[in-house]
Amino acid sequence: MRITIIEDDDRVARGLVTVLSHAGFEVHRLSTAVEAVHATPSDVVLVDLNLPDGDGLDVIRRLRDRPETAVIAVTARSEEHERVRGLRAGADDYIVKPFGVPELLARIDAVLRRTRAARALSPPDEPLVLGPVRIGVGTREVTVGGAPAALTRKEFELLLLLARRAPNVVSRDVILDQIWGATWESSSRTLDTHIAALRHKLGPAVPIRTIHGVGYRLLADRPEPTG
Repeated sequence: MRITIIEDDDRVARGLVTVLSHAGFEVHRLSTAVEAVHATPSDVVLVDLNLPDGDGLDVIRRLRDRPETAVIAVTARSEEHERVRGLRAGADDYIVKPFGVPELLARIDAVLRRTRAARALSPPDEPLVLGPVRIGVGTREVTVGGAPAALTRKEFELLLLLARRAPNVVSRDVILDQIWGATWESSSRTLDTHIAALRHKLGPAVPIRTIHGVGYRLLADRPEPTG
């Protein structure tokens, strides 16, 4: 999952990059409005409204041409009329500095749910490869060591979530919210059942570790970069 941070304050940007990278996202940082409107599309864009070469609201308006991209305004402007301006410009959400990491991650998860349908209609992503497992993000096909693995829709979504954030731990609450849209006990038992099914179908070459009291992590290695 790719996130772009548009922030000219180096200290703030470094903190966001560190936090989001640890959460398992692929993070890119830009510092100007010009860079932002010409950047490679991302799943989520965090836009500071006070940019050195333009108003972040203008960037948000330009990003509205990408329905598969969720946009969160990140700013120190806390007044109600400023929040209204940001939302009317096209932001999916608005978060005021300073903010906590749990709140930021929760807001990112929420806007990703809202843009899920548009992302499904966008051009297919490159296959995701971790160790022996290859995940066709667009085709929804999974192979392990070249052999196809027949996964249900929920099993595929669960594997993709764990793979995109590997090797970081994904909490049970995040999984239940992202995959089932719920956190009640019956859904929690369903998660355990799906984890067991994934382990059986993927085999020991793609280990899914239980982090007791927290969640799960996928440990298959990503391929080493070439060149």
